[in-house]
Amino acid sequence: MTMLSVAEARAKARKRLSSSMASWAAEQVEEVRIEVALKPPTEKQVLSDQAAAANWAGSWRAVRERAGAAAAGAPAELEIDWEERSWVRVGRQRVPVRLRLLTPDAVAAFVGGDTARDWRRLRDRAVSIRQRLGSVSNGLAATRDADAEASSDGDSLAAAIRSQSKRILSLSDAAFVTVIDVVDWLCTHPLGSLRPRQLPIRGVDSKWFETHRSLVTALLGGIGHADAVTVLDAEPRLRLRILDGALIGAVDHEVTVDRTSVRAAAASLDDVTAPISRLGRLPVSPRLVFVFENLESVLAMPDWPGAVAVHGSGYAVDGVARLDWIDGARVIYWGDLDSHGFAILNRLRSHLPEVESVLMDEATLLAHQDLWVPEPKPSTGTFAHLTGTEARALERLHAEGGVRLEQERIPWDTALNRLRTAAEVETSGHLGAGTGRGVGTERRFGEGLDDER
Repeated sequence: MTMLSVAEARAKARKRLSSSMASWAAEQVEEVRIEVALKPPTEKQVLSDQAAAANWAGSWRAVRERAGAAAAGAPAELEIDWEERSWVRVGRQRVPVRLRLLTPDAVAAFVGGDTARDWRRLRDRAVSIRQRLGSVSNGLAATRDADAEASSDGDSLAAAIRSQSKRILSLSDAAFVTVIDVVDWLCTHPLGSLRPRQLPIRGVDSKWFETHRSLVTALLGGIGHADAVTVLDAEPRLRLRILDGALIGAVDHEVTVDRTSVRAAAASLDDVTAPISRLGRLPVSPRLVFVFENLESVLAMPDWPGAVAVHGSGYAVDGVARLDWIDGARVIYWGDLDSHGFAILNRLRSHLPEVESVLMDEATLLAHQDLWVPEPKPSTGTFAHLTGTEARALERLHAEGGVRLEQERIPWDTALNRLRTAAEVETSGHLGAGTGRGVGTERRFGEGLDDER
């Protein structure tokens, strides 16, 4: 028979509750309309097994009675539609045809089990979040020009709850309370230069933030205090090697780098790791800046007149553009020959348009075919800032089935020779002229090949 059993209907409702509970809890949904067709039998099917048909109808009658008893005079949240059938051989019968669930709580009560418990926990925690943090959001909105702003804040908080529903559900009761305490504290106290270790909240330290960072960040953003999350972020650091001692030796005053005083006589200061803002104030004026994705390549660089080498640190490469002394220098980038290497180059060039690449062309790729390895998770982005040479190399990577050539695998002598060749290429406004970067540039260096877009 095609009759839908109570267990099968519960499975359908459970699936809907699982997929919708995040939105229902986040948006405080009080009414829903979920209908499930019960597929009543035909007269022929009843005649083939009257006992099964009677038991099926009885099971749905019991569901209706239990729901009615639970409602105890309140408006029904679970309804079952019954229709009359007039059959020639069976006679007149009333059969259930449709189940209707009208509230999220009714769906949960019908489903039961772990899914229902998850719904109630998420619903209650969403209410707690609004009660505790909504006042912070409302206070912020009150300083603005229109009620629409306050409504927008509410939508943002709902979006945060919805996106973080799994994490909210996974927390123990104590951990959930601590998360709310932390978010409330961060957006109601001046942070100054506090670090996570200094926050006066019991049980909260740097490791705690590592575990709960995404949830704290989302909730802060949801109540309009995204800036408060900066307490979680130490300023990004870069590593720099000064390849020409004269660059720092020529300075005639004291310099502070990462809380260390360095005098001009300290020409041996050739390897520095510091926050970007402090590294950017280093009084150097390099003519040539090498930016490498791989740290070992930075450490292997020999002395080089007028040059420094910076570890780009993958996608953190944007920090290079924040170095005060980068303006006016010629910048050469070398990264892995894979989709992520080109994504990083594209990212750097969006900040520094005149960046040149080395060893990131098709010829280099093909010359080292024996060193290729598969790229596990290629980047799927589009890169608007690549030159023609670079774009063709990227296309070749895809055509070969998603391979990569890591820069560390290229023989060092080969790499160093290519870097020297690149550095020797004269372009107007670069090494020879000493004028601002990009002024009067006739072409961008690619690999001595064509660089058309």
